[in-house]
Amino acid sequence: MESQRARQAINRFLDQLARASPGEKLSARGRLELFHTIENALATHRVIDSEVRTRQVTILFSDLRGFTQIAGQLPPTELIGLLNRYFTRMNHIIHAHHGLVDKFMGDAIMVLFGLPEAGDDDLLNALRCATEMQCAMDEFNQVNRDMGLPSLYMGIGVNTGEVVVGNVGSEYHSEFTVIGDQVNLASRVEAHSLRGQILLSENSFGLAERSIEVARPRRVYIKGMRDPVNLYELRAVTRPALLRVPSREVRSGPRVDVDFPFHFHIVRGKGVSRKRYLGHALDLSYHGLRGRVAYPMERIHEVKLSFLDNLLSSDAEEIYAKVLSTTPRDHGYEVTAEFTALPPAAESVIHHFVDRLVEGS
Repeated sequence: MESQRARQAINRFLDQLARASPGEKLSARGRLELFHTIENALATHRVIDSEVRTRQVTILFSDLRGFTQIAGQLPPTELIGLLNRYFTRMNHIIHAHHGLVDKFMGDAIMVLFGLPEAGDDDLLNALRCATEMQCAMDEFNQVNRDMGLPSLYMGIGVNTGEVVVGNVGSEYHSEFTVIGDQVNLASRVEAHSLRGQILLSENSFGLAERSIEVARPRRVYIKGMRDPVNLYELRAVTRPALLRVPSREVRSGPRVDVDFPFHFHIVRGKGVSRKRYLGHALDLSYHGLRGRVAYPMERIHEVKLSFLDNLLSSDAEEIYAKVLSTTPRDHGYEVTAEFTALPPAAESVIHHFVDRLVEGS
């Protein structure tokens, strides 16, 4: 009831504003944007949904990939201008799909769907919103290129579940927000998304399955959960009209920075050399690694690895990898390699290790 009265008050204010300025009548889009701006302010100041209760909502987290490195290369004024343009564009899309911006966290955005009032299409609104946010990055990055600025790429995670809704804080400052395990899960789903991806939790996928197209699920380890869970990459929303997620990333899994030594033996034909060489891993993914070595490997096509002594027991099964590229460097060579033979035990440990680093980044 309180929420309904607040909405009515907002609409009365908009009507009065339109009558007071007949020469500058608000467009439908402008009215919607102003409505949500006032609604967010009222929610923050305890006018909307001030009581504490449990609700099912859909939570969307977005975050810019590699923004820390970009930020270090730009003057402060350009950096703030870039972020403000980005947040403004994303806000327009979020409000158009009835999302409520909960907070900005650096370059990340947390959005709620189903507040202050729940609707039948809250999850669908969230998925269409996420898709249009990714689509908008094409135009946004074109403007960046015209201004001589770097392109930005975003990862998005979506989860649906029961949360506690209310104001959190003190008499000096409080915020209308949601808390609970489902919020944490949404954040961790987002952490696993690659640039340009939208990942869905199992619950969001199950609820929206008939209205979306997804890629084959990816099993990942989530902090706080003993067993791995399925994450689904959203490819398209099919209702009420087809809306496709633009393709941006060719990798099928995350890549994380690492810093540890490994050993390798050169494979020639069906034989493996007895001599063992030393390398140093620079980054690791589910499917391969990038590293630094002293040995000239331009003509080496396959190696046997034993770098997993750092992760597995010393009697771990052997791993083979194909050398994809070799680049001369000042102190040796930089190589990239793709795993070609990865025993199940080693695969599980690599996934677990990468997933933990993803959530900690």
